[in-house]
Amino acid sequence: MNQSTALQILQSGTNVFLTGSAGTGKTYLLNQFIQKSREHGIPLAVTASTGIAATHLGGMTIHSWSGMGIKDEITQHDLEKIAKKKPLRERIEKTKILIIDEISMISRNFLQNLDQVLQYIKIDRRPFGGMQIVLCGDFFQLPPVSRVPLANTEKFSFMAPVWVEAQLKVCYLTEQFRQDKDDLADFLNEMRTGDLSDARVDDLYECMNRTRDNEAEQVVTRLYTHNADVDRINRDALAALKTPSKNFVYKSQGNTRLVESLKKSILALDVLQLKISAPVMFVKNNPDKGFFNGTMGTVDSFDDEGFPVVMTHEGTLITAKPEEWRVSDIDGSAVAAYTQIPLRLAWAITVHKSQGMTLEQAEMDLSKTFELGQGYVALSRVKSWAGLRLLGCNRMALAIDRLVLKADQRFQELSAEFEAKFSALPAAQSIEQINHNITLLGGSLDPVVIEANRTKMTATTIKKPVKKVSTYLATKKLVEAKKNLLQIVKSRGMSEDTIVKHLQHLRASYPDLAMDYLRPEPKKLAEMLNGFVTAKTKATPEQLGPDGQPRLKFVFELLNEKYFYRDLKLAQIFLEG
Repeated sequence: MNQSTALQILQSGTNVFLTGSAGTGKTYLLNQFIQKSREHGIPLAVTASTGIAATHLGGMTIHSWSGMGIKDEITQHDLEKIAKKKPLRERIEKTKILIIDEISMISRNFLQNLDQVLQYIKIDRRPFGGMQIVLCGDFFQLPPVSRVPLANTEKFSFMAPVWVEAQLKVCYLTEQFRQDKDDLADFLNEMRTGDLSDARVDDLYECMNRTRDNEAEQVVTRLYTHNADVDRINRDALAALKTPSKNFVYKSQGNTRLVESLKKSILALDVLQLKISAPVMFVKNNPDKGFFNGTMGTVDSFDDEGFPVVMTHEGTLITAKPEEWRVSDIDGSAVAAYTQIPLRLAWAITVHKSQGMTLEQAEMDLSKTFELGQGYVALSRVKSWAGLRLLGCNRMALAIDRLVLKADQRFQELSAEFEAKFSALPAAQSIEQINHNITLLGGSLDPVVIEANRTKMTATTIKKPVKKVSTYLATKKLVEAKKNLLQIVKSRGMSEDTIVKHLQHLRASYPDLAMDYLRPEPKKLAEMLNGFVTAKTKATPEQLGPDGQPRLKFVFELLNEKYFYRDLKLAQIFLEG
């Protein structure tokens, strides 16, 4: 399937699994869909299984967005706890489209638990609470990270019942934008079919320790499976350069927690130390300025403003000025931003952090490969055999999961079947279906609105968060204003039970706070207080709480269930007063 057909299917409102081999432009297509949806004002959530993938789309991890964290199971208590978080609950309630990138790293259980959370908060028993779901990724790439080994039936998200219930339509992209049409592309395709020929494997091992013609002139990035190797190589190589160093410090604005999440997710560094002649890699896409995530070069000089000038491997000089990474809310407005020079040292990088990159040349040591998918990810970063130098390889690096092989074959069949049906629709009907879906999701077809949304999406100013007042202090101000219980309840938008708990807290924290005007009627108060005194004399040890006072249930029953628990709690405030 080509990208234009897949984009129309995404815009039609159907649930989609967007997949294809590495280099077919899945993230590029998602960004197009995100931009068009936001131009029309459709509230959508952009998430991914990893922070790195999320930042490529301007979103956050699905674990953070959903409030689920890394839980293996979701209980009823967890659902209630998540639903009580007002900002989280409101963003889920408003979301019409949910995008999850790098779905290969989401487990069966997590996807099933996510379905539970969305149904609970949306109060909608349809899959994922009725919102349009777009899952994107390639199961030949890295699988879920788990604290305990997972069986295949538990590992992959396509094994979750909700995957079938959501009736996901498969869009399998087939146009290759990364690999040149040479033997490397054929090698990767054979890996995906699980039928690597001896001739192809021989081709790979011919890359072992090959000597490059330009080895003395050009440093090539090395890919390793472990962080320790990468950190050591970059640190030692920079120290060996005798040229002066220059440091670049990041800037940030917006939500502090989201900024911290951004810092962990992106490949830029808080403090970037560079020297002339140091090999570097761009870690952000900016085609207008001539670089992409993975563009390689060497620091040639520093300009008059002090910014690094990079000579790319293609012979182009690019001045690397600060770029912004951001997290946007469901309407596209930025809520957190991180600004830094979009470079990092490029002597070495981990396979994990290379996902999404395109490299002209790379050296890789796959001798310590420990996970299925690592070898495929590493090899598929490079554009051609000519740019590949292999430093080591083990059997795991070339292994492919048999269940993934079987599933991928079925995905290709389903994609071809659906493409044939969709392509058979008249063009006018497809456009009508897309426009109907836009309005159904609350979007606008008004050109003026669309242009205003475009302007908002490109705005660099981030609204400063309003400093929150403690919920107890907000209630305290109303008590100081002598508001009665009903007025406080209405003003705070909370239940009477919650407000009474606030009053108990305020009584303990501010003993001088004038609260006597909130006392219940004298007769009722006397009866309830007498109930507490009587209960204390009659209570068994099991009927006393940790504080030595009788439990409310015992007092409630002793008074023949005449008063509500909140009435008893309010009376309890004045027990000693």
